[in-house]
Amino acid sequence: MSKSILTILLLVLSNAFMTFAWYGHLKFKEFDWFNNLGLFAIILISWGIAFFEYIFQVPANRIGFSGNGGPFNLWQLKVIQEVITLLVFTIFTTTVFKTETLRPNHIIGFIFLILAVFFIFKK
Repeated sequence: MSKSILTILLLVLSNAFMTFAWYGHLKFKEFDWFNNLGLFAIILISWGIAFFEYIFQVPANRIGFSGNGGPFNLWQLKVIQEVITLLVFTIFTTTVFKTETLRPNHIIGFIFLILAVFFIFKK
C-alpha cells in the first residue's frame, strides 16, 4: 500500500474517533446511565475515545510527512486532514443526529475547502 493511501486511511480513522469524542457524547444523553454522569466523567470518557484518535493521527503524520520520506509537506497534511475532518463530520452528523441537515451553504463551504486543497497542492 502506498504511503499516500495509508496516510489518508489513518487520517480517516483518526478523525472518526475524534469526531465521536468531540460530538458523540451529545448523543449519549439518550442512554439512562449517561444522564447520571457529571461533566468531569464525560470529559474523561471523551479523552478515552480521543486516545484512539492519536493512535492513528501520529502514525499518519509520520508516514505522510515528506521529512520522513512521505509524500506530503506539512501544509498538504494539514489541508488533507481538514477536508477529511469535514467529510467524517458530515457523515457523522447526518447519520447520527437526524435533526441536523446538510444545506447548500455547507456544500458551498466544502467546495471552497476543496479549492484550498487544489491551491495548497499546486506547485
